[in-house]
Amino acid sequence: MLEISDKTNLLEQKSYKYSLQDVAEPNLYRDVYPYEEVPRIAFNHRRVPIGMPEDIWITDTSFRDGQQSVEPYTVDQIVHLYKLLSKLGGPYGIIRQTEMFVYSKKDREAVEKCQELGLRFPEITTWIRASREDFKLVKDLGIRETGILVSCSDYHIFKKMKMTRRECMEHYLAAVSDAFEAGVMPRCHLEDITRADFYGFVVPFVNELMKLSADAGIPVRIRACDTMGYGVPYPEVAIPRSVPGIIYGLQHYSDVPSEMLEWHGHNDFYKAVTNASTAWLYGASGVNCSMLGIGERTGNVPLEAMVFEYAGLRGSLDGMDTTVITEIADYFKNEIGYKIPPMTPFVGSSFNMTRAGIHADGLLKDEEIYNIFDTKKLLGRAATVILGKTSGLAGIAYWINETYRLSESEQVDKHDPVVVALKDWIDKEYEDGRQTSLSTAEVETKLEELSRGRFKRL
Repeated sequence: MLEISDKTNLLEQKSYKYSLQDVAEPNLYRDVYPYEEVPRIAFNHRRVPIGMPEDIWITDTSFRDGQQSVEPYTVDQIVHLYKLLSKLGGPYGIIRQTEMFVYSKKDREAVEKCQELGLRFPEITTWIRASREDFKLVKDLGIRETGILVSCSDYHIFKKMKMTRRECMEHYLAAVSDAFEAGVMPRCHLEDITRADFYGFVVPFVNELMKLSADAGIPVRIRACDTMGYGVPYPEVAIPRSVPGIIYGLQHYSDVPSEMLEWHGHNDFYKAVTNASTAWLYGASGVNCSMLGIGERTGNVPLEAMVFEYAGLRGSLDGMDTTVITEIADYFKNEIGYKIPPMTPFVGSSFNMTRAGIHADGLLKDEEIYNIFDTKKLLGRAATVILGKTSGLAGIAYWINETYRLSESEQVDKHDPVVVALKDWIDKEYEDGRQTSLSTAEVETKLEELSRGRFKRL
């Protein structure tokens, strides 16, 4: 049967409707995931079209997935970070939502204090157990949307839940019906989708979700969760690892609209950012992230990375204030005590620091030669150099001023006694046979000694 597609406005064959395959034994994709060997990337040479939505945005899981992997945040810390997220996302709410727990008294206090701020963005959502009591709790808090877990791979269905696919589907659909009955919009977290039987379980299940949604008159959001970081962004790669295939399939075979489709990835194979961008490119409006990428195991998609991906793909920040990224990083370091690896892009202490002597020379002449963009304008952090054998007085003064972000009235010049003393120490280090460059921590320790606490690192 032929019909006009509302996605392409072309005459197309009506999409085949997949039915549940209620298999007796789990499909664990042992040819792709042998477990005792490195997971394999298989290709089937099937291409799906790029189709970026008109609107794309970022959602945040720092207070849910992120908070599970660090010491729990205090109420004040959650409120402060929530305000920073709102400031970063700008007036158009590019950072659209953030999800929170609601189980403990502290959780609910944090939610209520954030609600009292009256900020439009990010919208506060929750993550709960799929029970009627929890749906009522969400409703009573005035929360519109909540996440629930609907694990979709046979690893979870057979091995963890000890169910068949049909039993599992019916269990999930009953939970979603309870959400609709409570007047709450469910966000279904399709856990472990990159190891799931996509056409044998995922698509038929989502088809049933969409039917329930239509009957209830309440939308349902689909979050495709790459729980183990197995997703692959390459064209022509095969399901179940294909990010393009998953996003296209959910749209084309389950009729999930872009604004109801969200990607949640992990970084186990260093593909979190690229996979999230790929999800945008192939039709998902939302990508779920956490501040600094903090999350389970290797972490989630770093929120700050997707801010710059957004700007790169759209050609505009659309009101986002990227200097807040530095405020967030400083708050994590100074108030929460989180140690950011120094070479972490955008937020690490060394992300725009050059070590090579020839690079340092070029940077001092014109920073555009070796800086990725105007980091002082966009992040409030000027490019800097690491000190070494050829560092002159002017270079040392520049390093101190930028490393400690000194105001114009506080800045030192090359005649400052502490600059001269630091140069003498550096010269002696290399006269005594040192060959390696000086680490930031090493120089900071010496400067603390020479200046008697005159400088404080932000």
